[in-house]
Amino acid sequence: MTVAPDVFHVYDTTLRDGAQQEGLRPTVSDKLRIARALDDFGVTFIEGGWPGANPNDTAFFAAAAQGDLALHNAQLVAFGSTRKAGGKASSDPLTRALVDAQTPVVTLVAKSHDQHVERALRTTLAENLEMVRDTVTFLTREGRRVFVDCEHFFDGYRANPTYALGVVRTAADAGAEVVVLCDTNGGMLPAWMGEVVGAAGEVGVDLGIHCHNDTGCAVANTLAAVDAGAMHVQGTINGHGERTGNADLITVVANLQLKYGWSILPPQELARATAVANGVAGITHVPLNGRQPYVGQSAFAHKAGLHASAIRVDENLYQHIDPQLVGNDMRMLVSDMAGRANIQIKGATLGYDLEDRELAARITDTVKAREMEGYSYESADASFELLLRDELGQLDDDFEVERWRVWTGGEAGGRNEESEAIVTLTNRDGTSGTFAGEGEGPLNALDQALRTAVATSHPEVAGYELVDYRVRILEQEHGTDAIVRAHIDVTDGERRWTTVGVGTNVIEASWEALADAYRWGLLAG
Repeated sequence: MTVAPDVFHVYDTTLRDGAQQEGLRPTVSDKLRIARALDDFGVTFIEGGWPGANPNDTAFFAAAAQGDLALHNAQLVAFGSTRKAGGKASSDPLTRALVDAQTPVVTLVAKSHDQHVERALRTTLAENLEMVRDTVTFLTREGRRVFVDCEHFFDGYRANPTYALGVVRTAADAGAEVVVLCDTNGGMLPAWMGEVVGAAGEVGVDLGIHCHNDTGCAVANTLAAVDAGAMHVQGTINGHGERTGNADLITVVANLQLKYGWSILPPQELARATAVANGVAGITHVPLNGRQPYVGQSAFAHKAGLHASAIRVDENLYQHIDPQLVGNDMRMLVSDMAGRANIQIKGATLGYDLEDRELAARITDTVKAREMEGYSYESADASFELLLRDELGQLDDDFEVERWRVWTGGEAGGRNEESEAIVTLTNRDGTSGTFAGEGEGPLNALDQALRTAVATSHPEVAGYELVDYRVRILEQEHGTDAIVRAHIDVTDGERRWTTVGVGTNVIEASWEALADAYRWGLLAG
């Protein structure tokens, strides 16, 4: 096992390289919130953006300098490039902007692939080296710690190893503290990393690694570079980044800490990993990948009955770590693949004793039969609990619907659709009546009618909010006669729950999921 270096850097570039992801454009306020979360998580460096080249980033650094960002664990980094060909770093506007950003650390991107120097920068190989030397020297004299990102280093090394290593050596001789080897095109594989990183290590400067995920190997390549001597890892939260993204920094850190046994973060901070991943997802409005290692919703989810039977004996038999080490939880999924053990474990997590084997077997059979009809409980815990209560004779509904109806229409050739619904029900307290609702679409109209009806006895439902709605057509070969499944997510501001409905049309399936959402919210409240 690789021995941990005396000094190790965890360098986050979510705010700069991560922001290059398609559809992601964080505001200054977003960037400040993410930076605070990263600092609390315990990363060593936070790359905030490119001042001078991007107005949004310039505003971010200005806000940070004015005291809007107080960091306790990390150092803020300004990112920029080497000065322009033929000029001087001391008079280069973008280089001056790096100084004006007032960060203790500056990271410079430098060309290390000879073809990029000649064809993209349109300058000579010698001038590129001088650009690196001049810019690093100027910034170190200004009192900045300087890191140099060698762009396209791995491709450059393969094309012209002498020149690529010459860029590393020039940066080191000029005073760069760390030289970062960048797999900018993301085309490397883990088995190829050792030779290249090892060759760069002969220069005698501390090395970093920056990997993109175009081969799906960004995390693996990062670890391979660490094995070869890199003491500085760059990445982004949730793997954000251009094209297929960057190395997921949480996965990298978790692997180093939990697999290598290195002390990267205090255990209590690593235990916040899932919260950090979800927090950044909430700010960026990019949903967290449910199958993301360590922190995804499905990272410790179990579906097969065989797995569940083993987990009842020892959770670690089908889990590579304790989920709580990264702030996650084990989830037992209930589906047609479930066995009795799945139902027993899931019931226990919901607070129900299902140790009676016959009872558990009966509920398992009910679940499988319902799944054959089109229901899916693995992502609808609220509906599963309603089923469980019904089987246990503990389902005491707060209301009983007698009938419901909805109309939808609009002007010919227009988009002014109107929907109206009526719901007739009796509440547990005996109050009953027929209530109407109007909305933008049939589900919205039904929601308004049901909310009005139930609120006569349960005013708290006024705070229920439908936050997600998903419909799937089952058995598509049946065309318009197919079975429809609908999932609905509802929140009351503190809890969030999911229900499922199935029917021969979208409205029928949606109504069942909606009514069950209200039932569960009241039963569990």
